[in-house]
Amino acid sequence: MSVPEPPPPDGDLTGLPDGSGAGEPTPDVSDTSPDEVLLEALTIEDRAVEQLAEGLLSHYLPDLQRSKQALQELTQNQVVLLDTLEQEISKFKECHSMLDINALFTEAKHYHTKLVNIRKEMLMLHEKTAKLKKRALKLQQKRQKEELEREQQREKEFEREKQLTAKPAKRT
Repeated sequence: MSVPEPPPPDGDLTGLPDGSGAGEPTPDVSDTSPDEVLLEALTIEDRAVEQLAEGLLSHYLPDLQRSKQALQELTQNQVVLLDTLEQEISKFKECHSMLDINALFTEAKHYHTKLVNIRKEMLMLHEKTAKLKKRALKLQQKRQKEELEREQQREKEFEREKQLTAKPAKRT
């Protein structure tokens, strides 16, 4: 894709715009090869793409890094849980008596209950944070609205005082 260069001001191809270089030859459009023009256009496009990519990354990268960290923590917790489950399974295989098996089932039920409670708490905390975010947004909008109303009131009072100021009467 070739982007034509803009013509110089006043159509002057031989001097600088301020006239300081009158008599000095400058390269005109015909001296530039199409490959150089294409290369310059591609360089500009590459810079634009690079700047856009950097902007996009700087906007989304912090959130993505936090998400990545949260996912890593969850994955680590899953690995711990899987290791724990594997250990519990190996314990079940090693148990020979009915009392040991019952005790292990009781313990598993206890931990399952703990996990269910933790999940409930997490859901509750998630709901609370969502409500708090919503409330904060509403409060911020209310504050902005009040500020706008105060500003409009100030403008009205200023206009009113302006109209109430004494104006000299015109004498005819």
